[in-house]
Amino acid sequence: MNLGHIRSTMIRLVLVLGIVTIAGMAPTSAQAQAPAALKQLDDAFIQVADKVTPAVVNISSTKKMPAAGMQGDMDFFKNHPFRDFFGDDFFKRFKKGPGGDEGFRAQGMGSGVIVSADGMILTNSHVVKDADEIKVNLADKRSFTAKVLGADAESDIAVIKIDATGLPIAKMGDSGKLRVGAIVLAVGNPFGLNQTVTSGIVSAKGRTNVGIIDYEDFIQTDAAINPGNSGGPLVNIEGEVIGINTAIASRSGGYQGVGFAIPSNSAKLIMEDLIKTGTVKRGLLGVNIQDLNEPLAKSFGRDESDGALVSQVIEGSPAEKAGVKSGDIVLKFNDKKVTGAAHLKNMVGKEKPGATSTLTIFRNGKTLDVKVQVGERTAKALPPGKATPEAQTSNELGIEIEKVPAAMASKLGLKEGEGLRVRDLAADGAGRKLGLREGDVIMEVDGNPVSDVAVFGKAVSDAKKNKVIRLKIQRGNGRIFLAAPLS
Repeated sequence: MNLGHIRSTMIRLVLVLGIVTIAGMAPTSAQAQAPAALKQLDDAFIQVADKVTPAVVNISSTKKMPAAGMQGDMDFFKNHPFRDFFGDDFFKRFKKGPGGDEGFRAQGMGSGVIVSADGMILTNSHVVKDADEIKVNLADKRSFTAKVLGADAESDIAVIKIDATGLPIAKMGDSGKLRVGAIVLAVGNPFGLNQTVTSGIVSAKGRTNVGIIDYEDFIQTDAAINPGNSGGPLVNIEGEVIGINTAIASRSGGYQGVGFAIPSNSAKLIMEDLIKTGTVKRGLLGVNIQDLNEPLAKSFGRDESDGALVSQVIEGSPAEKAGVKSGDIVLKFNDKKVTGAAHLKNMVGKEKPGATSTLTIFRNGKTLDVKVQVGERTAKALPPGKATPEAQTSNELGIEIEKVPAAMASKLGLKEGEGLRVRDLAADGAGRKLGLREGDVIMEVDGNPVSDVAVFGKAVSDAKKNKVIRLKIQRGNGRIFLAAPLS
């Protein structure tokens, strides 16, 4: 049966099963066809499973850890972002080395999918990260030792290689064509149960801000995935890989109907770089960006909250050289609409360093295009510092503010006397509702710099007349905007 007919088959099945039988009446012809419709649907799923499962592998990894560092490692596992995915059993799976004091071996398991006949396997970075030994078990029961060709933690993609030929491969599909509601199957080794196939639908696309990896653009699915599925394929009704299963949203550590997969189009780009060079080079603008909400958008003179707001331009960055300014709203990147900060980050990250790109930005009520030569992403920002002395209260926002101490200003890259630090917030005050946190440094109120309490108080009073306030703050080493109605 042509797998492309599965949708019409399901529709017919729903129509068949939805007919209500009236007591005493003979079965209708439609009801008599129910077994045939079920058989057709059954055959479709079987064909997909037969096509994909030979290319799905079981991956087990081993990491040696010294006994002295064991408690620290256990604390690390306690807060590990993938703990819900792997389950507690994975993190408790430790064995003493010979002699008792020589150390421990942490053992983990996951899945992968064969993408070349000569042994290239696509999986998740966290499945093989820092492993001393990686074993791959094929569907035909053969076992191989694998080596890591490259792993990228920011996208959670890795490519490993086994010494084998003539292997069955899975075809990579086009995740860009995927639609919400499409039927998908997840294949992997949950709880070590090899070649497990589950089915569901695409629940959502472009899911960001999950907080798992740096570059998020997840496919969300209700196909059952559990600890051990990580790195295995999510496939469409043609048996093509359209995602790499990565994590689940769960309170129990097991399946609860919400799973996430990395889209195949993103995985393919990363995979190609890892195979060629072992690393991934990403584009960089040199800006801190954030999403817009309705009050924030209106404070900049826009009715729509799409786009990405530039909260900070890094000195010497490609963005600064191109003339991008704090307060600009990026509407398009290379003529493609920007839906939010994560979306822009993903698009820029896919650009090759050195490429010239076009930003369509909104500034002071006007739209303009800015050409920027994309740089290369490097190190991340440093964590924030600490501060103390005397504070004064702003009754308008219910916050305690103080001048930024010299030591803290130097650590944050601020000029002496620049900004006001939030020392404390009232539990039910306007400042907390606005989104302020202790330690934030307020740089501007409605575009006007603030450096002392009197100036700040007047700026807040002026903002009350407009019934909306916008703050530019420094949080750690980054800057963002906050806005909210103010009565």
